[in-house]
Amino acid sequence: MGFLSIMRRLFSLLLTAICVALTIGVTHASQRPKLVVNIIVGTMKASDLDRYADNFSMSGFRRLMNEGVCYTNAEYDYALTTSASGLATFATGAQPSVHGVIGEEWWNYLDGSRVELIADRKVVPVEYSTGTGSYSAHRLTAPTLGDMILTDSRCKQYTLAMDALSAIVLNGHRGVALWSESNKGHWVTSTAYLESLPIWLKQYNKEDSNSKYILKRWTPLYEAYRYHNDEVAIIEGIKNKSTKLISGVDLTLSKDMYGQMRYTPAGNTMLLELASLLMTIESIGKDEYTDIINVSLDPARYIAEVYGPESMEYEDMLYRLDQDLSKFITYIRTAIGGSEDVVITLSAGCGTSPSYDRVGEAERERLNIRQMEVIVNAYLGAHYGSAEYIIGFANNALYLNHDLIKQKHLELDAIREEVAVFLLKHNGIANAISASSLRNTSFAEGRSRLMQQSFYPTRSGDVLIDLMPGCILDDNDYRSSSAGGYRYDRHVPLIICYSNTKQSVNRKVSITEVAPTIAHILNIETPWASNSEPLEEFNK
Repeated sequence: MGFLSIMRRLFSLLLTAICVALTIGVTHASQRPKLVVNIIVGTMKASDLDRYADNFSMSGFRRLMNEGVCYTNAEYDYALTTSASGLATFATGAQPSVHGVIGEEWWNYLDGSRVELIADRKVVPVEYSTGTGSYSAHRLTAPTLGDMILTDSRCKQYTLAMDALSAIVLNGHRGVALWSESNKGHWVTSTAYLESLPIWLKQYNKEDSNSKYILKRWTPLYEAYRYHNDEVAIIEGIKNKSTKLISGVDLTLSKDMYGQMRYTPAGNTMLLELASLLMTIESIGKDEYTDIINVSLDPARYIAEVYGPESMEYEDMLYRLDQDLSKFITYIRTAIGGSEDVVITLSAGCGTSPSYDRVGEAERERLNIRQMEVIVNAYLGAHYGSAEYIIGFANNALYLNHDLIKQKHLELDAIREEVAVFLLKHNGIANAISASSLRNTSFAEGRSRLMQQSFYPTRSGDVLIDLMPGCILDDNDYRSSSAGGYRYDRHVPLIICYSNTKQSVNRKVSITEVAPTIAHILNIETPWASNSEPLEEFNK
């Protein structure tokens, strides 16, 4: 065989190999899911799925439980379980100690100013009728799952929430985050995501389409005997919100009708129906490039916090959400495809505490933050001279005046430890630990390890506080709150539906494993800040 014949033969073999490789690649791409749908149900508890199952339909929550892998022991494994940190953890697969979202805000040691997580002077509000809207994810220090998917510019991501913070943190840096402003109920964003809203969404706003969701009266969906909770919450100090579900308080009397939707099940309905509309108009999940839709159901959190997770209001919200989910899942299956085409996850940003007035008398407390600050300041003043030693409180932590301490020639670490010991005398505080200890000591287990997982050195306070079980802060009018880091805060539902993998899993799993799992399913790079492995049920 001559040289030319050999070369032709080799070329033919090479060409065949390339064609085979391309064919395999195309086949693999076509097997990738068309769509990822992440549904975050506020502060829903894992136990809610079983507690209220007898009143759920077969096509809502129970459909997801029956079609997917239901993890009954999933949790956030850090202490400061806020909605902001939970959404960031879910999206990035990392702990707050890595992604930097320790809460909605913190204090800047350099100038004593308050730092808002999503505030960004470099971007401009889009479609706002009033107020601020210069928001972005620039302080989120880790990429989200959506950021990784969108390294391919042909993929799309949309994130919907009523709150700007929820939409932005769950979304990340790429794609489109949309949220609702309370003044007119319009859907808005910032130039971090879009220079201008799509024409159809502008028209949606122009027609005040959200107005149809405003409840004139919120009354129970079912007869009273079907409810597990018999308490109708009576809230003092909560303005412009229904205080009794049974009474059918007229909700349209408030001037803040759109803001008030956050406190009714109608907000969830609006979010899921808009998600369906968006998917239709924007042709989401219609080609071989994987798209992602995130929906943060913020009303579930507001209702739990204001009325309490033991209230009929909260329970009724879940039953109405079950109906909304039924419609949404049916739409997805009809419009996009079955289990091989779509990954659906359902979880929560965190849990929430029992209502502070429902626990035992000994634990029935709300920690008075201002009083605590005054007492600590007076204590330090008595020892080192009268001055303002405290610059603020955020994320269950005291922030000390570093400049003042330096001016007085005091040792910062020593003052931190002294304050931590002193705080143990305060009612409602189980433990206090200094930033110095969290930075210099590696805790392998227990509450200290959970607090360390929440600690971000340049943002966290000087002394972190561990509340007593059942105790919440008094800086709001809520009956229930998160950030305690106890089982009721950390234990959340987790369901992943994909590829006919159906089972109930009882072993302990971390929410940090969700993003790597979906990345594995999609055959893309795991979000960079995550150290977790994919869940074994999908790691095959």
